[in-house]
Amino acid sequence: MENPDHDRFMAEALALAAQAAREGEVPVGCVVVRGDRIVGRSANRRERLQDPLAHAEMLAIAQAARDIGYWRLDGATLYVTLEPCPMCAGAIVNARIPLVVYGCPDPKAGAARTLYSLLDDPRLNHRCEIVEGVRADECARLLKDFFAGLRDRTPAR
Repeated sequence: MENPDHDRFMAEALALAAQAAREGEVPVGCVVVRGDRIVGRSANRRERLQDPLAHAEMLAIAQAARDIGYWRLDGATLYVTLEPCPMCAGAIVNARIPLVVYGCPDPKAGAARTLYSLLDDPRLNHRCEIVEGVRADECARLLKDFFAGLRDRTPAR
């Protein structure tokens, strides 16, 4: 069953991802929503900030916590265009985010379902509900086009 809110907020994350691609960043976008309000938003900023922690999810979670004035993001939903990596999954669990919605799977670092299942691991103190595949084709296309463009610009060796 499709959820219009999932579609609408994933569109916001996709717009952030597209902007990141234009800036030379891996195109991943994330929004954190509480109620019907976006309380955190970001795209990847690793290149711009020269910071290995500057994933879209990490930055959006930090912004959301500042916005609401509390580190526990109870009642929030995190929307991200690419399945979270282990670092981001750990931050999501620690922020107590109850619902994670992602676009496409990450075959190299996916920690929600693909390689690991950190978000709903019963051994952890918090588990998230997961909705996968929202606007997956659009999310995957952004990534494929970005990396194809990088390969086209890389001189042959």
